[in-house]
Amino acid sequence: MASALAAKMGFNSLMRKQSRRNFNVRICTAESDMEFSCEVKWKGKDLFDLVCRTLGLRETWFFGLRYNIKDTVAWLKMEKKVLDQEVPKEEPITLHFLAKFYPENAEEELVQDITQHLFFLQVKKKILEEDIHCPPEASVLLASYAVHAKYGDYDPNVHKPGFLAEEDLLPKRVINLYQMTAEMWEERITACYAEHRGRTRDEAEMEYLKIAQDLDMYGVNYFLIRNKKGTGLLLGVDALGLHIYESDNRLTPKCSFPWNEIRNISYSDKEFTIKPVDKKTNVFKFNSSRLRVNKLILQLCIGNHDLFIRRRRVDSLEVQQMRSQAREERARKQVERQRLQREQQLRGDAERARDELKRRLIQLQDEAHMANDALLRSEQTADLLAEKAQIAEEEAKLLAQKAAEAETEMQRIKVTAIRGQEERRLMEQKMLEAEMLALKMAEESERRAKEAEQLKQDLQDARESERRAKHKLLEITSRTVYAGPGLQSDSMPRDLSFSRDNLSFDFKDTDMKRLSMEIEKEKVEYMEKSKHLQEQLNELKTEIESLKMKERETPLDIIHNQNAEQGTSKHSNFKKLTLQSTKSRVAFFEEL
Repeated sequence: MASALAAKMGFNSLMRKQSRRNFNVRICTAESDMEFSCEVKWKGKDLFDLVCRTLGLRETWFFGLRYNIKDTVAWLKMEKKVLDQEVPKEEPITLHFLAKFYPENAEEELVQDITQHLFFLQVKKKILEEDIHCPPEASVLLASYAVHAKYGDYDPNVHKPGFLAEEDLLPKRVINLYQMTAEMWEERITACYAEHRGRTRDEAEMEYLKIAQDLDMYGVNYFLIRNKKGTGLLLGVDALGLHIYESDNRLTPKCSFPWNEIRNISYSDKEFTIKPVDKKTNVFKFNSSRLRVNKLILQLCIGNHDLFIRRRRVDSLEVQQMRSQAREERARKQVERQRLQREQQLRGDAERARDELKRRLIQLQDEAHMANDALLRSEQTADLLAEKAQIAEEEAKLLAQKAAEAETEMQRIKVTAIRGQEERRLMEQKMLEAEMLALKMAEESERRAKEAEQLKQDLQDARESERRAKHKLLEITSRTVYAGPGLQSDSMPRDLSFSRDNLSFDFKDTDMKRLSMEIEKEKVEYMEKSKHLQEQLNELKTEIESLKMKERETPLDIIHNQNAEQGTSKHSNFKKLTLQSTKSRVAFFEEL
C-alpha cells in the first residue's frame, strides 16, 4: 500500500516537472488555428520558425507573431524567450501569425504562392473590417477577384443567381451607402467575375493585391503623436517611409519622409527622435502616448527601413533560389494548366459531340416514330384500297353484265333499225311517188289556171266589146255626155326611222405605289470594356453613382472623392510631397 502511494506521488511529481518544461501555444492564421507544444526555453525565433516550417513559408521576413496587450498590440521578439515577454499567461497562449511588413510592389516581391495567399487573406479581411478604406467601385472589382479565387472560372450553369448570398464580400459601409439590394450587388460582382475567365486562383489573388496596394491606407500603421507645438497628429509607417497626417484624415498625408532620407531613429521615454540623412537639416521630434507604443513604432521603422534597403540591393542567394524555383513551379503549372485546358477543350468537344449524337439519336427516333406512323397509315390505306378494289371489281362485274345486256339491246335495236330502214325506204319511195303525183297535179292545176285566166280574159274582152257596143248604142240614142269621177291618189306614209348611237365609257385603273415604312436603322450600342484598371473602376462608379445616398458618406468617403476630383492618388501625392527639401518638410511638420 505504502509502495503504491509512493509510486503515485513520484508519477505526479514527474508530470509537474514535465508540464513546467513545456507550454501550449495556439497560433491563429487567416485560414486556420494551430496548436503547438513548446519548450520553456524556446525563444521567439524557435516558435516562429516552427510555424513557418509548418506553413511551408520561406519568405519569413514579412511576417511576425502578434499578441494583444492591454489596449494595444505587440510583436513577439525573436531574440527573447517567449515566456519572458508580455504574452498572455493563460494557456494555450494565443498568438496571431500576420504580415508585419508590406511589400512596395506585391507582384515583384512576393515569390511563394503561400506568401501571396496569406497577404491576400489578410488584406481582404482588413478591407472588409474597414481598417483599409476602399471606395465602392474598387470594392466591387476586388470582390469579383475574391470570388474568382474561391470558385474558379465563371460557369453560368453552376454559378446561378443567389450563389453569393452567404458570402461576405463588401464592407458594410459600402453596402449602406447605396440603395441597392443584395441581388443588385451580386449582379454587378458577377458581371465583373465573368470577365476574369482563364485566370488561376494565384493570378486572381495577385490581381486583388495589385489593386489593393494602390489604396491610400494599404500597409500603413497609424499612431497618435504630438509635435513640438502639441498639435495632435497621426504618424503613418509603411514600406515607403514615414507620413504625417491630420488626425481626421488618414488618406492624404500632409508631409512624408522616405526611408532613404532617414539616417537614425531613436526614442527616449515618450519622445521620438528622427535624424535625417541631410546633416544640414535639424532632427525633428514628436511625442507618443505611451512608451510601449514607442517600442512598437521603432520595431516597424527598423523592419520597414531594412526591407526598403534590401529591395534596392541584389537579391541574396536564398531569394534568387526561391525566385528560380518559383519560376520553374509557375512554368510547370502553366504547362499543367495548358494540358488541363486542352483536356477541358477535348472534354468539351466530346460532350458537344455526345450532345450532338443524343440530339441526332432523338431526331432519328422521332423520324422512326414518324416512319412507323406513316407505315401504319400506309397499311390502313392499303386495306382501304384493297376494300375499294374489291368493290370496284364487283362494280366492274356488274358493269360487264350491264354491258352485255346493253350489247344485246343494241343488237335488237340494230335489227329493229334494219327493219325500220326497209320500211323507211318503202315510205320514201311512196313519198317520191306522191311528190311526183303532186307535181303533176300542180302542173295540171297551173295549166287549168292559165286556161281559166284565158277564159276570164276572153270573158272580159267579150264584156268590153259588149259595153262598147252598148255605149255606142246609147250615144247614138241619147247623145248624152257622161263624165266619170276622178281617182284620188293615195298618200304613202313616210317611213320613219330612228337610230341612237351607243355611248361607250372606258375607265382605266390607276396603279398605286406602296411606300415602305421599314427605313429606320437599328442603333448598335458600342460598349468596349477597357483592360485598364482605372477605366474599369470609372465604369463601375458610373453604374452605381445614381443610387448613392450622399447623406451617408463618411468623412473618409468625402476626402477620397475630393482627391479623385483633383486627380490625386497615393503615389502622385507621395511624389509631390517629396519634391520639397527635407529641411522644408521638417519645418512644415513642426509648424502643423
